[in-house]
Amino acid sequence: MQKLFVFISLIILISCSKSKIPVDEIVIAKKIYICDSLFSTADAIVISNNQIIAWGDKDDVNQKFSSKKITKYDGYIYPGFIDAHSHFYGYGITLNKADLRNTFSLEDVVNKTVEFAKSNDDYWVTGRGWDQTDWTQKGSISNNLLNIYFPDRPVIIKRIDGHATIANRKALELAGISTKTKIEGGVIEQKNGNLTGLLTDNAMDLVTNVISKPSRSSQISALLKAQENCLKAGLTSVTDAGLDLNTIRLIDSLQQTGDLKIRLYIMANPSPENFEYFRKNGAISRPKLQVSSFKIYADGALGSRGAKLKKPYCDKENFTGVWVTNPKTIDSLCQQILSLNFQANTHCIGDSANKKILEIYGKHLKGKNDHRWRIEHAQVVTPSDRKLFTDYSVIPSVQPTHATSDMNWASDRICSNRMKGAYAYRSLLKLNNYLPLGTDSPVEDISPLKTFYAAVYRQNEKNKPIGGFMINESLTPKEALFGMTRWAAKSNRMEQNIGSLEEGKLADYVVLDQDILYDRYMLDTKIIKTVLAD
Repeated sequence: MQKLFVFISLIILISCSKSKIPVDEIVIAKKIYICDSLFSTADAIVISNNQIIAWGDKDDVNQKFSSKKITKYDGYIYPGFIDAHSHFYGYGITLNKADLRNTFSLEDVVNKTVEFAKSNDDYWVTGRGWDQTDWTQKGSISNNLLNIYFPDRPVIIKRIDGHATIANRKALELAGISTKTKIEGGVIEQKNGNLTGLLTDNAMDLVTNVISKPSRSSQISALLKAQENCLKAGLTSVTDAGLDLNTIRLIDSLQQTGDLKIRLYIMANPSPENFEYFRKNGAISRPKLQVSSFKIYADGALGSRGAKLKKPYCDKENFTGVWVTNPKTIDSLCQQILSLNFQANTHCIGDSANKKILEIYGKHLKGKNDHRWRIEHAQVVTPSDRKLFTDYSVIPSVQPTHATSDMNWASDRICSNRMKGAYAYRSLLKLNNYLPLGTDSPVEDISPLKTFYAAVYRQNEKNKPIGGFMINESLTPKEALFGMTRWAAKSNRMEQNIGSLEEGKLADYVVLDQDILYDRYMLDTKIIKTVLAD
């Protein structure tokens, strides 16, 4: 009788071992990068309830699991790409403005603006994208041509970095700007006692504040168009580095209705309204929306000479840039942010700004911690100041295409002797052993593939310069991929749900036709599909 029981038990065990676990979907590809800490790869992942429940060899997976939906891709799968620093809403709004990129003179800029205005009925003419470092004819910037073509219509056209603008005479009049106007944290440029129309940093607000706000329908259109382009680029999660409460609420409502599917990490502007709201309601932490940080601007940009430097600009005598926000104010903001257990994410470009803000952070953080406060850009950091990132567990959040966009003129601004501390991504990575990567779009292209290429090869999309720009500061392909996946998720406090294809994570992934970790000429890689779990 006992033998019979053992035999029956063995039959049951064998029978059970042959039964497969039913799942929603099995996905198979040439190679799947899991992006776990061991950098594992597979050729199959198993999905149920929009989550990864297993991964491994496809034969093993097929033995253990069954599904009515088996999806096979002739390509390579990566976790959905994450942009750790961008301006999602601003990118969408910019799509409806004059596109002034790829212009090579002030005349080009004005001509593009004129053509745009012909088909745009808005009273205000707006544009973005000019970069005087690309102009073949170097010279001073003025609004003279804009005044000729637009005598009665206000025009404001922003530099590519968003930290400088040219306003025509009509726009200056409507904003009430004269030669006597003063502004803290910005510059209203004058020459020979006359306004040139060039405004930098906080001075731009004097004009933008008198422009009518976009309608709700325009805002929704901008957000949905931005989403469409981001998903096409392989992005499943993006960042908005600085929004007001109304825009945050709009995004939240669009996600609730299902119109906005892309995941968002939003940094709130440090306004009294935002502080009051989050002090009362706490952080927003959902799989599709994370709002638990504030964005602060310490200084301006290097290209428009607003970055705060320790020593004067090499191409502008006795000028060291501007404090967009007074350090004493930043100190006070950090105290409030810490009390909410939010992240402080501060824009710092110049070496002076980076050191000062790191010191302020240290005052509040008091040693190593897991608050995940960030320095956005960390563009020029004196090597001896880098240890402050480690001392206070501060995350440097960088954008690799800034290096390849700025490489032809950066040393003109800060001199060659300070370049050792600039765009130093490998050095920054070593400080805390992780480095989130972003684009800063619309300043740079939204493409994560260009981010990857610039990080690894330190070249622009034209494969320049030969050998790479400051190639000793390049990242490995693995590090660059981590920077756009697991490290970006960690810096955004979203690593519980996204950033890898490990068990329990949401099934966000992107399928590419090439293996970007091994294909040197990966900029022609095609996005086969972007999959975003509901």
